[in-house]
Amino acid sequence: MADLRNFYRLSSAAGALAISLALGAFPAHAQSAPTPAPTSPAAPSDDQASAQDTSNDIIVTAQKRSERLQDVPLAVTAVSGETLASRQINDTTALTRAVPSLTFQQGNHPANTTFRIRGVGTALFGQGVESSVAVVVDGVPMVRAAQSLSDIADVDRIEVLRGPQGTLFGKNASAGVLSIVTARPTSTFEAKGDVTIAEDNEYRVKGTLSGPISDTLRVRVGGFYNNVQGPAYNVTLKRHVNGQESWGLRGKIEWEAAPNLTFLLGADYRETYSSCCTYSSISVVNPVIARLEAPVVASPTNRLVSEDTLNKANSRQTTISLQGDWDLGAATITSITAYQKYHLLVNQPVDRIDSNPVLYVGPSAYASWNFNQGIVDLNQISQELRIASNGNRDFTYVVGAFYSHGEVKRPYARRRAVCSSGTIGQPCAAPTYQSSSSFADLKTDNIAAFGQAEYRIVGGLKLIGGLRVQYETGTNYGTQLGVTNAGDTLLPGVAAVSTGTLRDSDTAVTGKAGLQYEFSRNLQTYATYTRGYKGIGYNMEAGTDFAHQTDLKPEHVNAYEVGLKGRTGDGLLSFALAVYRADYTNLQVQANRGDPITGVVSFISTNAGKSRSQGVELEATLHPLAKLDIQASLAYTDSTVSIDGLNCPLQFQAAAPTLTGNFPVNSCYRASTTVNGVTTVSGPRQDLRNAPLPASPKWRFTVAPRYDFDVGSSFGGFAQVAVSYQSKQGFAIEQDPLLIQKAYTIVDLSVGAYTSDRRFSLTLFAKNLFDQNYYSTISHNSLLATTTNSKDIVATFNKDADRYVGATFAVHF
Repeated sequence: MADLRNFYRLSSAAGALAISLALGAFPAHAQSAPTPAPTSPAAPSDDQASAQDTSNDIIVTAQKRSERLQDVPLAVTAVSGETLASRQINDTTALTRAVPSLTFQQGNHPANTTFRIRGVGTALFGQGVESSVAVVVDGVPMVRAAQSLSDIADVDRIEVLRGPQGTLFGKNASAGVLSIVTARPTSTFEAKGDVTIAEDNEYRVKGTLSGPISDTLRVRVGGFYNNVQGPAYNVTLKRHVNGQESWGLRGKIEWEAAPNLTFLLGADYRETYSSCCTYSSISVVNPVIARLEAPVVASPTNRLVSEDTLNKANSRQTTISLQGDWDLGAATITSITAYQKYHLLVNQPVDRIDSNPVLYVGPSAYASWNFNQGIVDLNQISQELRIASNGNRDFTYVVGAFYSHGEVKRPYARRRAVCSSGTIGQPCAAPTYQSSSSFADLKTDNIAAFGQAEYRIVGGLKLIGGLRVQYETGTNYGTQLGVTNAGDTLLPGVAAVSTGTLRDSDTAVTGKAGLQYEFSRNLQTYATYTRGYKGIGYNMEAGTDFAHQTDLKPEHVNAYEVGLKGRTGDGLLSFALAVYRADYTNLQVQANRGDPITGVVSFISTNAGKSRSQGVELEATLHPLAKLDIQASLAYTDSTVSIDGLNCPLQFQAAAPTLTGNFPVNSCYRASTTVNGVTTVSGPRQDLRNAPLPASPKWRFTVAPRYDFDVGSSFGGFAQVAVSYQSKQGFAIEQDPLLIQKAYTIVDLSVGAYTSDRRFSLTLFAKNLFDQNYYSTISHNSLLATTTNSKDIVATFNKDADRYVGATFAVHF
């Protein structure tokens, strides 16, 4: 109750402040009530509408129908394709620079890398669990988070919907939605392309052709090729790592079968070959590790590694969709049929040293671990059918149904060498081997009916209501296949014989309710309650005991949001303010149940007791001069989690006391229990209460001013600065103080010139102008990790953790 009272006080104070500012910014509208029109009381008269500057209206489909961004009663950030290009945002992971409420948690490969919105995401690498942040491309929901880590090419806009969006977007949108809208075929011929060359061997090429074939048939074809050298260098393999090569093609055919009936067929194919994600040592205390990693020397800015096996993360993705739109005048019926296929092959070495041949490394659970390979194979078909009202009416609505059938196959194999004696750093005389292999196959079906409506009660007051009823089933078959090589022993912690099938189903009812008040066309406020949901999770990973498998309970959320959106009639200023609170139960998380001393590797998908996310977001765009545009945003996020039985940080385990009861919270202990006269003592554990979620900084701020100017009569130029700040954040749900990224600020600079007809442009850019070092993730070194020797730390980093410069040349006809 105290938390809720704090939320209400916070929202009331922020709302009062924003309304006060808005009343000052909108004196003509705020001080006198708008003159009502007969059919739409809040609509401006024709004279008022014509006097307003509507050229800057942003149209979005955040509620599955076209609306002005200003009118949408939820927190949405829309980033146009032009903005993405001007700020060199080349892939979805770089979107965090433009959307402060969006964060990105780098895993050791794409399958356990995830987005977070308002601090909430899915910190899991289990492929039986969906992401809490849904990624939707042209209306088609992606099945797993790894599919969303893609290059941005020929994009019209990206909409980031913050907060639970399950009413319209389904069971894997409990934290929000990343909606990518690619460009449609054009009715006139269009050709465009650009080439980017940057320091350290970065090359990017994109191109698009679009235009009509006949009066009723239009085609668009685009493609890209990227080759980006990795920022780390492997001294053993003598090559750069953590880079990638990727290419893709997308084609669209749009057919006007009738004046009010349109079909859009789209096909997208892309491949990625990546050497992600190798860790570099940033702190080494153990002299044995220092000796084994030589000539690499650990430091906060170390960019060298010594692994003898290349990290591998290669993927192929195909998506085919057919969208039909039948305009009935008052409403449009839309059908989206889609098929997607995705394949990911990952091999992630664990030892992180040159262990070929196998070396004696001391009293470790293993001496060499180069083979750690997993595959994700998924297929899904989906069908959505909906009807949505057109235009701005007193009663607007979206009603529809959705069905999907998917299958995820997960083979996994691991093998490591163990050496019991010898001279440290010298070849092992008689290594022995441990291995395991497994296979899992998950089939799911989901069917849902949904609807949302807004009804104008009186004047500018609207009632918002939405409901979704969904039913899902899942069948998870898995088997442990034993060792990978004859003569090996089974890895510790893996069941020798374990085969089984788990079937489960669930029905969920989610929805939305709220009020919206339009002071005028340019100022509105809203307050909403949303019930969100994420479906059942299944265990498919290497250590699963499939004969006794359990699933993860569905994740539920109750979310509250109060918002205010406005802009001046002349377009000088626009802003959006949101105050929110979201309470999660059974948050699906990854818990470390392994033991580094014995070498048992066990990361378990489990449910946290509860989680909370609350905060304030403010976005604003200012046009103080005709050619000066300033975009700014601020996000304060307070996100916490409560969970029992979590592993303790390594450095706290040795001192953990053994207790029989009155177990502490947020502190490490061992639980002693006696059953039938037999006493057992647990490993070091902790029960967290209101602990910060990982990858969730409290403060994030961006400001990006851009100034355009004329250079004679034939050319123009621009200068743009983008400043991004974030406060400190942790990288482990275990609350490990050694795994914290300090606060940092990144400054990017772009200057360029273009012809007056915008056909040709040249942009010079500098990323991370002041050379600010930061990490995308931090972890303990797995080799020789002990409870008393825990300060050997490794990290990964993006290319822009170092300053680099480049240029982009673009043409557009």
